[in-house]
Amino acid sequence: MSPDKTGIAFTNKLEYNKDFNVYTYRNFYNGGGVAIGDVNNDGLPDVYLTANMAPNRLYLNRGDFHFEDVTESAGVGGRRGWSTGVTMADVNGDGLLDIYVCNSGDLAGDNKQNELFLNNGDGTFSERAEALGLADHGYSTHAAFFDYDKDGDLDMYLLNNSYQAIGSFNLQRNERPKRDPKGGDKLFRNDGGVFTDVSEAAGIYGSIIGFGLGVTVGDLDGDNWEDIYVSNDFFERDYIYLNNHDGTFREVLTQQMRSISAASMGTDMADLNNDGLPEVFVTEMLPKSEERLKTTMTFENWDRYQYGVKNGYYHQFTRNMLHLNNGDGTFSEIGRLCGVEATDWSWGTVLCDLDNDGFRDIYVTNGIFQDILSQDYLNFIANEEVAKSIITEDGVDYKKLIDVIPSNPISNFAFQNQGTSPAGTPLFADKTAEWGLREPGFSNGAAYGDLDNDGDLDLVVNNVNMPLFVYRNESDKRYPGRRFLKINLRGTGQNPFAIGAKVRVETDGKTFFGELMPARGFQSSMDFVMHFGLGETTGKCRVRVLWPNGLETRLDEVDANQTLTIDYEKVEKQRPEPESKPEPRKVFKDLTDDFPAQYTHRENRFVDFDRDRLLYQFLSTEGPKIAVADVNGDGLDDFYIGGAKDAPGHMFFQRPDGRFVPANEALFEKDKGSE
Repeated sequence: MSPDKTGIAFTNKLEYNKDFNVYTYRNFYNGGGVAIGDVNNDGLPDVYLTANMAPNRLYLNRGDFHFEDVTESAGVGGRRGWSTGVTMADVNGDGLLDIYVCNSGDLAGDNKQNELFLNNGDGTFSERAEALGLADHGYSTHAAFFDYDKDGDLDMYLLNNSYQAIGSFNLQRNERPKRDPKGGDKLFRNDGGVFTDVSEAAGIYGSIIGFGLGVTVGDLDGDNWEDIYVSNDFFERDYIYLNNHDGTFREVLTQQMRSISAASMGTDMADLNNDGLPEVFVTEMLPKSEERLKTTMTFENWDRYQYGVKNGYYHQFTRNMLHLNNGDGTFSEIGRLCGVEATDWSWGTVLCDLDNDGFRDIYVTNGIFQDILSQDYLNFIANEEVAKSIITEDGVDYKKLIDVIPSNPISNFAFQNQGTSPAGTPLFADKTAEWGLREPGFSNGAAYGDLDNDGDLDLVVNNVNMPLFVYRNESDKRYPGRRFLKINLRGTGQNPFAIGAKVRVETDGKTFFGELMPARGFQSSMDFVMHFGLGETTGKCRVRVLWPNGLETRLDEVDANQTLTIDYEKVEKQRPEPESKPEPRKVFKDLTDDFPAQYTHRENRFVDFDRDRLLYQFLSTEGPKIAVADVNGDGLDDFYIGGAKDAPGHMFFQRPDGRFVPANEALFEKDKGSE
């Protein structure tokens, strides 16, 4: 929708010069964020947008998709030089949404204190970050407010981004355990309205190698305590923090995920297959088109990959990752299986039901204003004559260097969730063009909310050097048979908006699950009214709310196609009945420890890529092969395992008691020269 219609005339305009640019400040084109929430409690979600070189803006929703800029009168433009992420939350528990803005910028400056605008309830805000202990001076990307210790008030996880040059690190000296006050992440505990940094005591990493770009919070393991997923750019791996229920966390990513994105960007978690367990989606930079794949990407070679694994940076790959929650403390990476692995230089992602069919879809923002990874550009500036014109006695002429970087706007992506396979895997289809979202741009932060209260989710997207996108969702007209239910929770005490509450909606034998956690995606914050697409169901709804304090509210015979307000103080509550958790989906049982035949296959070290760099995988590690037969004619199956090069094969004979005993190894010794 055009600014003339919406009244939102906003552009995050960036202008570089020889002193401040993408070469002197790595995150120059990371862009701004979006927050959606009802700051004046009139029932209409409002919009707050962050800018990097201009004041931030607050737009009040006046209805019918018309917004009014009230930034100056509200006093929320901000006084810092470079704003990044934004989060709405009721920080002081007075029933009014406040606005927390993260700031960052050039290393040479020191105007980075984050800002907290407390809502005065009269259309104005007061900046109180310093007084509440939240004026962090680091290089902040985003913040998430949630009650991690279940004491009834909101604490805060602050995502920061290292300022140190990538090439300056010695990867052999893993600095993850060391704390850095400006580049490292932090956890702040709410102590009666004033926040205390408890990061180290709580088990949160806060090092100089933390290149945080995404943070999302939710209950990953089903214990009703909030966990944290952090996505890190560059060589540092992502983090999964599981809540220990005692004010501390344990970091468990390498125990739960077998591979992760390399340059991890934005992240979101939500239930994509309606089994009540949240999946995790992380964006990266793999191009979709063959042309851009060949002209903008370089891939890590085998030796560097092994070097990273050896030094604790784990198995990282250049693509988006969709991690399916198996319900047993592990995740299966299914991004390529689902066709959502390649969306180019991606930033934000949100998992939400855009077409009200009852399944959450995936929306991804992408694009960078100047394509600094263009291989044509890199080859051009590597030319000796060009280099001489750029590098003079006075130093590097960065402006001349940057002027020739190509600029290629890229379309964002929308993947429709088309339900699940028999194995429980979500199925996706690219619907970007069909849904009217294929507008090329340079998009960063994005947020969703029902801006016109018609029952479907609209989108607001912050762009670099072009007007923001405002997309009105017309699913209510296109799919009139599909129903929805919106739930507006009213909490209690110091958490009036019930952040952390879980909601389960059942109708016509189908179950839909959600968790109220607004901060997610990339530098952005979603509306607080929970939205459930119900598809073409017809029956009444059964609603279950698990409040943050562990009590449950049950409502039956609820009508669909409405906004249902559930006030903690006005509804009945009880202890929830223990749920019988289904056994994880396992086809096989691991009997390795009970197996008497102990044998380990050991490959000789050989790197196939050193001989043939066009191979897409090793061919020398396809063994071992196993053959099963009754070799000695006793009616019991025996087996033979082939050896690697310079290692003999092994035969094992089965005995009536289930044991397997090895045959004479000397019989196979003469053939060990062959694999």
